Amino acid sequence: MIRRARRNFLEIWTEKAFLAQFMQTQLLARKVFICNFPDTVQYAFSTHNASFERKSPQMRHALEPLLGDGLFISDGEIWRRRRKVVAPIIHVSRLGEFAPVMVDTILEARDRWEAAGEGAEIDALAEMAELTAEIICRTIFGRQLGGEHAREVVEGFSDYQRLVGQTDAISLLGLPDWLPRFHRPGLRKSKDRIHRVLDGIIADYRRRGDTAEGSVIGRLLDAVDEETGHPLDDEAIRNEAAVIFMAGHETTANTLAWAWYLLSQAPEVEEKLHGELDEVLGGAAPSLADVPRLRYTRAVIDETLRLYPPVPILAREALEDESIRNRPVPKGSLVMVVPWLIHRHKLLWEKPDHFWPERFMPGGPGAKSKFSYVPFAIGPRICAGLSFGQTEAILSLATLAQRFSLRLRPGHRVEPVCRLTLRPGESLPMILHRRGPVAARAPGAVPVRICPHMH
Repeated sequence: MIRRARRNFLEIWTEKAFLAQFMQTQLLARKVFICNFPDTVQYAFSTHNASFERKSPQMRHALEPLLGDGLFISDGEIWRRRRKVVAPIIHVSRLGEFAPVMVDTILEARDRWEAAGEGAEIDALAEMAELTAEIICRTIFGRQLGGEHAREVVEGFSDYQRLVGQTDAISLLGLPDWLPRFHRPGLRKSKDRIHRVLDGIIADYRRRGDTAEGSVIGRLLDAVDEETGHPLDDEAIRNEAAVIFMAGHETTANTLAWAWYLLSQAPEVEEKLHGELDEVLGGAAPSLADVPRLRYTRAVIDETLRLYPPVPILAREALEDESIRNRPVPKGSLVMVVPWLIHRHKLLWEKPDHFWPERFMPGGPGAKSKFSYVPFAIGPRICAGLSFGQTEAILSLATLAQRFSLRLRPGHRVEPVCRLTLRPGESLPMILHRRGPVAARAPGAVPVRICPHMH
């Protein structure tokens, strides 16, 4: 099991796991509990979150070289203080100022596709990664990243995920947290590539004396640690910037790449998407005001997040002795919610392995509980940038799909790879095709497409 998990965590699940509600297993010296039904998810991640707020040792040690004590892997008082600083920066109330910058950046990407021409081959995963990296820099950091630096960050994150360990044998053996972990050669180089770009942004702010009111760097430079009364040092600022960069670029890029893949395999769904874009936008670029009317576009994104959740495993560590469904959960146990499982649970979803955006449309079956659909986690530690990421994905798909259809390169097989995030392999070669206007189909006319959970 550990050997398979090291290669690809998705390979360890059997068919029974997609029917189970609460599972227990053992990985070396560590007990593992998997919450796979709404009541157990609610207990661990919401009502009793305080007992399970700490990320798993594997996640902490995998990301610590890159994120330090950043919001994503911190807990306790550090997490609470930092979230107060970071959450307002990407709050839904600021989407009005972010959305025009998003659209301008996406239009530049669309122009590059126009220049590439009909039949050009692109790597959709890399394209979406560079696009979302640039959006994050312009909206959150108030700076244009530029192609060269965007590639540095994108390649740095990609290499980091490829090199970082998928399991933590030291933790699974029950050995102390303070024991050093040994990372694969090249991990430090990947981390350094990302840190160089972020350090450059911070240094630029310092040189200019520019707090760029509202930008993440500006606010972090102005922030004061409530406990010490001191400002955050540059390392803490970089850690939080790295968290926002990772969460804001990596997860949305993967979601968009998966959406392009799914649409290429389901032309009926794509045709209905195009129909909505033509009807709602009439050839104009979308704006934030259009997002509520792009219901089917949102449904495509929501269904993509269900089938291919960007973080397919949410793992926590029990901070004290607990019990779930009257089963003892000892302190130090791993408690997991696995979106890859619960999003395809046969008792919770109609046609769980089908790409069927209609389920998220008004009148569709949707999710049986908000605790059965958790692409951004749930409870107090739900992703602070949830609205930012959803809006970014909807505007990106709408703007690009107005003009283009993408088709998978003949002969290329897509295999989900679970590292820190869920990716469609190392690349996603697709062929650009220009499109013309179509008529939207009726809601019930779109056949579903099977997306097996056992690839």
